[in-house]
Amino acid sequence: MSDSSGKLKLGALVALVVGSMIGGGIFSLPQNMAASAGVGAVLIGWAITAVGMLTLAFVFQTLANRKPDLDGGVYAYAKAGFGDYMGFSSAWGYWISAWLGNVGYFVLLFSTLGYFFPIFGEGNTPAAIIGASILLWAVHFLVLRGIKEAAFINLVTTVAKVVPLVLFALICLFAFRLDIFTADIWAMGTPELGSVMNQVRNMMLVTVWVFIGIEGASIFSARAEKRTDVGKATVIGFVTVLLFLVLVNVLSLGIMTQPELAKLQNPSMAAVLEHVVGHWGAVLISVGLVISLLGALLSWVLLCAEIMFAAAKDHTMPEFLRRENAKQVPANALWLTNAMVQIFLVITLFSSSTYLSLIYLATSMILVPYLWSAAYAFLLALRSETYEQALAERKKDLIIGGIALLYAIWLLYAGGVKYLLLSALLYAPGAILFAKAKREVGKPVFTNVEKLIFAAVVIGALVAAYGLYDGFLTL
Repeated sequence: MSDSSGKLKLGALVALVVGSMIGGGIFSLPQNMAASAGVGAVLIGWAITAVGMLTLAFVFQTLANRKPDLDGGVYAYAKAGFGDYMGFSSAWGYWISAWLGNVGYFVLLFSTLGYFFPIFGEGNTPAAIIGASILLWAVHFLVLRGIKEAAFINLVTTVAKVVPLVLFALICLFAFRLDIFTADIWAMGTPELGSVMNQVRNMMLVTVWVFIGIEGASIFSARAEKRTDVGKATVIGFVTVLLFLVLVNVLSLGIMTQPELAKLQNPSMAAVLEHVVGHWGAVLISVGLVISLLGALLSWVLLCAEIMFAAAKDHTMPEFLRRENAKQVPANALWLTNAMVQIFLVITLFSSSTYLSLIYLATSMILVPYLWSAAYAFLLALRSETYEQALAERKKDLIIGGIALLYAIWLLYAGGVKYLLLSALLYAPGAILFAKAKREVGKPVFTNVEKLIFAAVVIGALVAAYGLYDGFLTL
């Protein structure tokens, strides 16, 4: 996996990208998509997503090659291009998105176990939350002891993820029926889904969630053996995962109708395979998912700590998050992360938030870091920075950066005002840590422009808080 100096080779970086992208999302894809859109809208949405996400993958590739001095990926680009507060907000948003995703993973994990043990229900019963809490702190203390994600564990979980997916695709390919697939292409039979444009919009938010992790290689860029491998790993990982996602989603629509799929309990892949081959199909997918989720939880817990630690090292985050224990694990960042996961696990018990609403919130938090990365790549090409000798490349990167930027803006729109306001509620308190970090280096907290941006965030947060209190916003 890595050579004697501990640097990561291309294979290890690809495994990181694929490993962090294939978590639990793909296993719930048939139901999540059918709940949002009909066959026609799903196909349009995937086409737009493939182009948009590919340009985003190219953006991370370009930035890794053109700005080799910027380590830590997403937040470093926002900081370099748009100042300290934007850099901080990117790290903060990314971190919140990652641990919120972990809460979603726990809910999904126990919802899957609920298939075998009804006491866990849909993953948000008291028994499920107690189970999730015990597991959370077990992972926490495992990581604290310095057991970084061992290459062996990573390999086992990656294989465990891919084997059920390949089997699913092969079996469903033979069971696929065109008459089911084409029965109601534009979902006219389910008017509650709304217009085709509306369906595409809703479906595309789910697609963003399953692609989170595309930046995995760039976050570990400091540990790569060759800088160019970071970009290659991003693109190879992206194409592999895209292929799996489209196959799982499209093949399911030829096995069961859209209204049938929309009613399934997650992980819906299990129910689809059970429909074709009987009970063992559901067991196979459920076991694959449990192993996949355990692997994903471990790597995302590490990723959460890594982003806070990296941001604290260059004074974007406060000093205390830079502290490591004797085993070189960023302990304070880890404690803060898992305390937040624990609080939100308890909240899911009292609020009806299901896996999907947590996912939407996590997705809207990560859109901001993605937006700044795309904007920074576009800005570099626009100013011809680092392109002095490469005019042809500049034109190509200007187009790619432009498309990625438009895609990121469209995603913010697709997320809708509700999730934008709710994410403002999570962004606003971050300013306390930002101010602390600034004071530690004796600098003024905000520039004039940043004051205006912060004011807008606070207004959004106040509206969201009132909305939750009044009931016109719900989690």
